[in-house]
Amino acid sequence: MASADAKAADAKATGAAAPAAAAAASDADAEKEARKAAKKAAKLAEKEAKKAKAAAKKAKGGFNAPGSRAAKKEKAMAGGAKKAAEVNPDEVQPVTPEGAKKVLSKSIAKAYEPAAVEHAWYAWWEAQGYFRADASSPKPKFVIVIPPPNVTGSLHLGHALTNSVQDTIVRWRRMCGYEALWVPGTDHAGIATQTVVEKKLKKQEGVSRHDLGREEFLKRVWQWKEEYGGRICKQLRRIGSSLDWEREAFTMDDNLSAAVKEGFVRMHENSLIFRDNRLVNWSTQLKSAISDIEVDYIDLEAVTEVAVPGYKDKVQFGGIWSFAYPFADGSGEIVVATTRPETMLGDTAVAVHPDDERYKALHGKSLRHPFVDREIPVICDAELVDMAFGTGAVKITPAHDPNDFETGKRHKLEFISILTDDGRINANGGSRFAGQPRFEARKTVLAALEEAGLYRGVKDNKMRLGLCSRSKDVIEPMIKPQWWVDCKQMAADACEAVRDGRLEIIPQMHERTWFGWLENIRDWCISRQLWWGHRIPAYFVRLPGDDAETGQPGSSSERMERWVVARTEEEALAEARRRFPESAGELTLSQDEDVLDTWFSSGLFPFSVFGWPNESADLDAFYPTSLLETGHDILFFWVARMVMMGMNLTGKVPFKQVYLHAMVRDAHGRKMSKSLGNVIDPLECIEGIALKDLQAKLEQGNLDPREVKKAQAGQAQDYPNGIPECGTDALRFALTAYTSQGRDINLDVQRVVGYRQWGNKLWNAIRFAMMNLPEDFKAPTAAEARDVKAAPLAVRWVLAKLNEAAAAINAAMEAYDFNTATSSIHAFFQYQLCDVYIEASKALLSEASKDEAAKRAARVGLWLCLDSGLRLLHPFMPFLSEELWQRLPKEGSEVAGIESIMIAPYPTAIAEWADPDALATMAAVNAAAGAVRSLRASYNLPSKTRPEVFIHAKTAAAADTARAGAPVTASLSLSASVTVVTDEADVPKGCGVAIVNPEVTAHVLLAGAIDAKKEVASLEKKVAALESQLEALDKKMSGADYVARVPAKVQDAEKAKREKLSGERDAMHKAIAEFKAML
Repeated sequence: MASADAKAADAKATGAAAPAAAAAASDADAEKEARKAAKKAAKLAEKEAKKAKAAAKKAKGGFNAPGSRAAKKEKAMAGGAKKAAEVNPDEVQPVTPEGAKKVLSKSIAKAYEPAAVEHAWYAWWEAQGYFRADASSPKPKFVIVIPPPNVTGSLHLGHALTNSVQDTIVRWRRMCGYEALWVPGTDHAGIATQTVVEKKLKKQEGVSRHDLGREEFLKRVWQWKEEYGGRICKQLRRIGSSLDWEREAFTMDDNLSAAVKEGFVRMHENSLIFRDNRLVNWSTQLKSAISDIEVDYIDLEAVTEVAVPGYKDKVQFGGIWSFAYPFADGSGEIVVATTRPETMLGDTAVAVHPDDERYKALHGKSLRHPFVDREIPVICDAELVDMAFGTGAVKITPAHDPNDFETGKRHKLEFISILTDDGRINANGGSRFAGQPRFEARKTVLAALEEAGLYRGVKDNKMRLGLCSRSKDVIEPMIKPQWWVDCKQMAADACEAVRDGRLEIIPQMHERTWFGWLENIRDWCISRQLWWGHRIPAYFVRLPGDDAETGQPGSSSERMERWVVARTEEEALAEARRRFPESAGELTLSQDEDVLDTWFSSGLFPFSVFGWPNESADLDAFYPTSLLETGHDILFFWVARMVMMGMNLTGKVPFKQVYLHAMVRDAHGRKMSKSLGNVIDPLECIEGIALKDLQAKLEQGNLDPREVKKAQAGQAQDYPNGIPECGTDALRFALTAYTSQGRDINLDVQRVVGYRQWGNKLWNAIRFAMMNLPEDFKAPTAAEARDVKAAPLAVRWVLAKLNEAAAAINAAMEAYDFNTATSSIHAFFQYQLCDVYIEASKALLSEASKDEAAKRAARVGLWLCLDSGLRLLHPFMPFLSEELWQRLPKEGSEVAGIESIMIAPYPTAIAEWADPDALATMAAVNAAAGAVRSLRASYNLPSKTRPEVFIHAKTAAAADTARAGAPVTASLSLSASVTVVTDEADVPKGCGVAIVNPEVTAHVLLAGAIDAKKEVASLEKKVAALESQLEALDKKMSGADYVARVPAKVQDAEKAKREKLSGERDAMHKAIAEFKAML
């Protein structure tokens, strides 16, 4: 199809890199290898057949899916021997050396085997440098960075969706003439990676990271990363991701680490990063702070028992417990209520509303804490206290509650932290409770209150319970000195970028979420109490005479003015000496033990991968990037932070567009969950897996045994026969086809299976082409490809449909409308090429046909459809399209000399192929052929029966159209001939009748082909039914108020309906008479 000369020349130059001599040698080796393999297979066939028979008898249980690990041996033994005996040597797939261009079998195999098709292509693409982008290229740039998956991770359906969509976009842009760059990378995943390695050390060596020390522990993490960290990159290759692996990035690489350090320093210099002692979201399981958006919430309506990591028994939440504080002077008590009774150990006040008449006499009085030696005041606070809620008196725990924290600052209350980092009561909570886990202390505190006569009961209380998104631990607000990012101005700038069009969010509905979050953004805590990650470039200055206990980093009394931020320790020392000249010779520095939140380095990813903060050719050529494609679930985690940090540090919006795809759910619309058994490894779809192996994987995991049983039951219901081998292309196509903007994806594996079967149909279409393109077939030149006005109708029609498909797919890809794009390519191959054109062209290509010009035109049409169609398909199904396209003869054509389909130009609409007349004529042909086929089916005519067909056209225009399409109608309707008549008297007796439209009726000569008596009885029943419909319609239309009451449009529709029913009845009466004449 249409392509710029520059594109073709560039593709040819790239493709010319493969040595001709090596290719010739490979062909010779391939033929030799094929003969050898066939000979050996035949020799062993008898022996293997016996083994296969025994294996088949032994086989038990469910379906072993083709391609599954469990099935491979059984499949090889049970089916391999028989197939080996029938092997055609020309279909044997020769061995391809690693990285070499795939050596194809001499003849195309009879069936599509995904594993065989996908073999070798990716390694060759990568070796040829087709994924590599050139910063100096004059082509327009299209740049996208991968959302870096965790280095600990393995491929899941979310990754498969993300990368299928991204690779489809990148391959399409590359074929459209762009210098396309897709940057791969992985994230160091601070919490996840450290947890994995710590568990491994504990299990295998019985040691903790503290036993090893920081330096040795980090060595072990790097060792683990080198050994296991590349797994997901191998899997990305497995699904065909055309990433520029020479630019692969890891967020802990030296250059990215330098960028993180530079970003921190610059933002600190601009007062965007600061140190403060504030409440943080503390995970006692991780022993680290986490950010607000790493907190998940569950809604509770009433007292509910919730499983909490680290606790044997479930813990009660969703209640509000009341207890009394006695006055210090013994004059009475005041009752307060709390959702977290254990925090009363850190109370430093009770607040009431200043206007609450019940408590006016108590203002300023002191209360006695019943468990610690402490008096606490009654304070007045109109901002915090709601007089109508509870008792109207609120206990204040400034160190463990966000609202109380602000109240504590307003009233200069004492901030008493009562918890250790692992969630146990510390000494501040009193000796009676010290050492108890916080939720065990909840029980003992309530028991102690009851024992003291102070407990007043519990009531249901609606609440939102915050959980750590990583550990599922209940979040504990704790006061800690940490590093924070002031996001307000950066968030405002990010909002403005969307409003003024510098950044486009697709689908647009997500803009509301974008503005809602950024306009209400809070400061971002970026300190993490981990060892694996980017250590914070901040140094604490210690001066001679410092108290070893107070003022130290990390403590509530930390001297925050002592922190120095610098790129190196030498810079920090110089700055410390400048700030503390009196102790310049004696001061010492210690670097912050904490590391940065992983999302901080991820926020720099779109420019740090190109060498920022240093100037580079890549940074100049490829930044800002073109598109960021990801799931909408990380809009806050990652996308917003990239925009904020990119604009602040580079002055540019890091990408022009953000496309947010939907979430993948199971066929029932349920979220993917291990406990439901609906989590699918993409490789299980690609390779296939038996039910027993699916269930065995659950048993190998860490699910509770009861959940394993539940999950296995779910698997047995959804995959009773396992998952058959579908291949990478079918999975990619299904995921991309499902991607409709703004909707979640309910993935039904059977739909993936359907696309695998569709792949087989494409395979057979190519086989048909190969059989009908003679060995000396010359592909059409550009001129011949466009000179189609004199071609047969079917050729002109299919090229016009190909034109429509190309236009629709390109428009859909520009709009990220993947559903329309995939539907268009699927419809062209399935319904237009395979179902219509291939069938219509059989008569043109038959040996009986003497019209050589028509034969050539039909073959050229077929070749053009396959060449352009496969190129249209390539971004979606890269392996199958490459395998089939390589088999097409190309010499003399526009794509001659292009080594790979992935660097061939993407098809666009060709003016010469637009043909409204052909489309209109074929629409009539398809309608007539469809009517005849339906009539054949109603009479159960076998396909070998080829009756004569007579088309009665009531108008001259309809007759002209029917005559123009008569040969194609005959091919599509399996008819011996199609004769067009304008006088119904010219239709012979003994025909079945089908109404095509009011102007056209199809008559199929049935004499001798059917049981006339039986047909008369059948038609008389149909006539009776039609008479009933006409009678009801006549009664309605003859009503006295029909004209006045019924809208004119409805009257017109009912009149047309009556004419149609009447026509059908009259035709059936005529057919009955004719059938009776045959008796």
